[in-house]
Amino acid sequence: MADRLRMTLAQLDPVVGDLRGNADKARDAWKKSREAGADLVALPEMFVTGYNPQDLTLKPAFHAAAIDTVEQLARDCADGPALAIGGPWVEGTRLYNAYHICSGGKVVARVLKHHLPNDLVFDEKRIFDSGPVTGPYALNGVRIGSPVCEDAWHDDVAETLAETAAEILLVPNGSPYYRDKQEVRLNHMVARVVETGLPLVYLNMTGGQDDQVFDGGSFVLNPGGRVAVQLPVFEECIAHVDFTRTDDGWRAEPGDFTPHPDAWEQDYAAMVQGLRSYCAKTGFGKVLLGLSGGVDSALVAAIAVDALGADNVRCVMLPSEYTSPASLADAEAVAKALGCRYDYVPIDAGREAITATLAPLFEGRDADLTEENIQSRLRGLLLMALSNKFGEMLLTTGNKSEVAVGYATIYGDMAGGYNPIKDLYKTRVFQTCRWRNANHRAWMMGPDGPVMPDGVISKPPSAELRADQKDSDSLPDYPVLDAILTILVDRDGDVADCVDAGFAEADARKVESLLYVSEYKRFQSAPGTRLTKRAFWLDRRYPIVNRWRSA
Repeated sequence: MADRLRMTLAQLDPVVGDLRGNADKARDAWKKSREAGADLVALPEMFVTGYNPQDLTLKPAFHAAAIDTVEQLARDCADGPALAIGGPWVEGTRLYNAYHICSGGKVVARVLKHHLPNDLVFDEKRIFDSGPVTGPYALNGVRIGSPVCEDAWHDDVAETLAETAAEILLVPNGSPYYRDKQEVRLNHMVARVVETGLPLVYLNMTGGQDDQVFDGGSFVLNPGGRVAVQLPVFEECIAHVDFTRTDDGWRAEPGDFTPHPDAWEQDYAAMVQGLRSYCAKTGFGKVLLGLSGGVDSALVAAIAVDALGADNVRCVMLPSEYTSPASLADAEAVAKALGCRYDYVPIDAGREAITATLAPLFEGRDADLTEENIQSRLRGLLLMALSNKFGEMLLTTGNKSEVAVGYATIYGDMAGGYNPIKDLYKTRVFQTCRWRNANHRAWMMGPDGPVMPDGVISKPPSAELRADQKDSDSLPDYPVLDAILTILVDRDGDVADCVDAGFAEADARKVESLLYVSEYKRFQSAPGTRLTKRAFWLDRRYPIVNRWRSA
């Protein structure tokens, strides 16, 4: 009977659909595990396909190829440690989310996920069948149980494994980030450890996929809930964990322990990682954005430079007669501080041409929002032309407050391929700018020191589409707006809840109406980094046609 077990944790970043590339990553991790004398290398949930593959998993040719890839991996990794990897599995007409245990050239065990999450960003009940709750598998005389992700958030699977003589729990995950989620994960896993008396390995993936970012942060708990190992967040890494058999059962020896940063830094890291991964996985090496001199575009520019490097970011100022001298100076100062390219493209001539073209049709009608939107859409046209000409992906710069109430022009400033701050309310945009000015980390490719002038952060927000325009002309002040949106969106509250919280009923009703009538804009908007459990896309799915309002 073995008294020691070395397990390699491969906290890695797969690419959805890249079966060969993901298998290569798994194979490389297995080689490192063999060199370290490990008994097992573990990879995250659905690693061979990448996660979350959504309905791609349902395509028969895809899941068949994924299963073949796992079986080929088993053959390739015959002479060395066992390999555990997530991927699909088919039995008859049933499709499962499985964890494949490979040893000696073949798949020796499969664990089929039982609890299928069907909330937030997950739709697993419409894709997978629920597998049975089974006992542990044996590896070198050690009985290991592997509740797959959601299975460890419930007590029944882990309890069954303990009752059937499991000695160590290995939990493979595809768990995407939202603010303060690590504490939620840790609480659930501590509960499993306390209930079973077994050590537990929580293995998560990292990297970005569409709007979601997987933050890693894998950890190992000993009975009683003490953390023996903690891996970094938002980083790929491979770590080796040693377990020793004691009179009281198996225990993990203390190993790597990386402290995790606070929520402000993790949000910023998620936005940087999300953009970096999105560009890498879609094939874009460069980006551009309209730099207005305002706080939102300044923050997006900083995120872009930190993600891709200054040489890969183009900032474009597109001034009109309403653009203030302060905005001109602030935009140029941001680009200079970040060290990225800065282009100056006035829109006056184009605006005059469009106005003249439409004049016969608009004759006798007063100027209104139409003329303001022409400016925004002209900027979108010019930015998309630059994107097409130079192969640079256009970033949009609308914050969550604006996205929520439709304070953005569809086919104008909403044009683009990705929005790093889509899930960041305006009040948090201001604070995030201050945080970035005061902090620099090794994973940032941008310069140290303040990169956004104080004027960018302190001046009243304005779209600058008409004379003396302020955002507060059309919306409640942002602290009020964001607090109301937090109730309506993040807490699923209604107008009465807003009034109970001390806000004016008129403000709450206006915001609720804007929220619902703007659904069609969000339906067509670019994806953006998910930072909360109520991000706009998969977390919150509302009909476009919707006449319901609070009583």
